[in-house]
Amino acid sequence: MAAKQKTVFVCNDCGFETPKWQGQCPSCGEWNTLEEHLAQPKKSAKGFVGESVGFKEAKSLFSISASDEERYVTGISELDRVLGGGIVKGSIVLLSGDPGIGKSTILLQVCKAFEDRLNILYVSGEESPNQIKLRAARLLVEGNNVSVLSDTNTQNVCEYIKSDKPDIVMIDSIQTMQIEEISSSPGSIVQVRESTNMLLRTGKSLDIPIFIVGHVNKGGDIAGPKVLEHIVDTVLYFEGERNQSYRILRAIKNRFGSTNEIGVFEMTDKGLSVVENPSAMLLSGRAENVSGGAITCVIEGTRPILSEIQGLVTTTGFGNPRRMANGYDFNRLNMLLAVLEKRLGLYFSNLDTYLNIVGGMKLLEPAADLAVCLALVSGLRDIPLSSDLIAFGEVGLSGEIRNVPRVAARINEAKSLGFKKCILPSSAIKSLREIPDGIELIGVKNLKQAISLI
Repeated sequence: MAAKQKTVFVCNDCGFETPKWQGQCPSCGEWNTLEEHLAQPKKSAKGFVGESVGFKEAKSLFSISASDEERYVTGISELDRVLGGGIVKGSIVLLSGDPGIGKSTILLQVCKAFEDRLNILYVSGEESPNQIKLRAARLLVEGNNVSVLSDTNTQNVCEYIKSDKPDIVMIDSIQTMQIEEISSSPGSIVQVRESTNMLLRTGKSLDIPIFIVGHVNKGGDIAGPKVLEHIVDTVLYFEGERNQSYRILRAIKNRFGSTNEIGVFEMTDKGLSVVENPSAMLLSGRAENVSGGAITCVIEGTRPILSEIQGLVTTTGFGNPRRMANGYDFNRLNMLLAVLEKRLGLYFSNLDTYLNIVGGMKLLEPAADLAVCLALVSGLRDIPLSSDLIAFGEVGLSGEIRNVPRVAARINEAKSLGFKKCILPSSAIKSLREIPDGIELIGVKNLKQAISLI
């Protein structure tokens, strides 16, 4: 009688394995995420784990070159900015985002940027070569340097990479790739993890950068275990709404650059076009003499970006008032509402409060706190703020306005776009080496002083 095959239960979110099913994952704490899989011996690119794959000598750190030639500069300025200056040789880049956001589009535009310079292997498990050709023709990509391989077998793809030795490899997408020795279906936790590991070893051994497209789940997170993000060198995420033309490319993880940089693109019929001045784009079409609107300046990586905050406060029609934040942390919004009620006596307890960040931006920096409070009070009192006013500063629980970094860069960005007044922490003015001309700086110590200016 044949022995029964052993099974394990793997968490869909974190990749934790356990021999018995449990309702809650012991590792990440999520419920109903454990799925049954056949236990498979882990294999490396050359055999089972533990098998000798050859001895490699260690190199002195001083003798290793780190020149600029180790990067491929695409010429797409926003993409190069997010990557940290270009594509690093031998790096593994995970590109993720909602369906239809522009992942495959930007990969083909990278192919176009390297025409007649680099050889690129485009591996597609979702589309046929004819479908890729149609999209490439729409994007005006000739593709003389692009080889298209329609295959879902990870081992075959790695063997082709070893024999052809292209300069760049693109995998679209990792959820379609599979290893035959693993009985799980494509897109499962085990298949995604082991396929990525095999591609990682192949790319690192040949010093070939590999772009991997990853799908997202219903919650907006990258599909597959969290360990997938630990395997790769860089994780890029496309943000934006499908019904809007603007896209934001954000680096969630980057071993070769800053994770605070963002790239702003506009989706057109010819593909993704670079937005050189995001601040002007985000402020275009701004309504004037309307209550509830405020402008702030946040730092994304190395550059300041102006963003519009809209606050709407209305009488609730339910027993419990609604709170909604789009592009802003919901818990922080509740904290600021509590500060306004406690320190200024402005009660939102029986009012619906809505907060929206225009243009699909996500404000994660505390420097936007002051502008959020001004927008909420403006909406509450129905008094519009001046159209040439900008505000930034962190709000504490006692209502004090705290200093934020890179004040001079924020002021200069506001000045260049025509703003005449700037509300900022009083301590920030003292830290300035030179007071700029052409813009009035209004220092405030607490929220009471800031609200009195409305």
